[in-house]
Amino acid sequence: MIPEELKYTEEHEWVQRTGETTVRLGITDFAQAQLGDVVFVQLPELGEKVSAGQTLGEVESTKSVSDIYAPLAGEVTARNDSLDQQPDLINEDPYGEGWMVELRLDDTDAFEGLLDAAAYQELVQE
Repeated sequence: MIPEELKYTEEHEWVQRTGETTVRLGITDFAQAQLGDVVFVQLPELGEKVSAGQTLGEVESTKSVSDIYAPLAGEVTARNDSLDQQPDLINEDPYGEGWMVELRLDDTDAFEGLLDAAAYQELVQE
């Protein structure tokens, strides 16, 4: 299931516009399925500035540890602290309760440069 209203990255992250200058992000259903059971999530601190492509945190599963990359440049304005106690929310609801962080974007136009649902669907079918 790939929600049409979201944007995506080649690193299997989803990005949702939450305001004029803000976005929420997490990892896709495809990514969580590849990882297996998520047991730990490390997220950036509030106020942290990130560059596009920079490591933002990591997800540890029973199989491996994977970096999470910032899809866009900006400042961390919210983090899903529920993941500290319930990292499995990423497996159960990757597009909802399993969200990771919100960013205030440095460049709001950069959002449009991300993959749409059709392009992401092609990527995961390769």
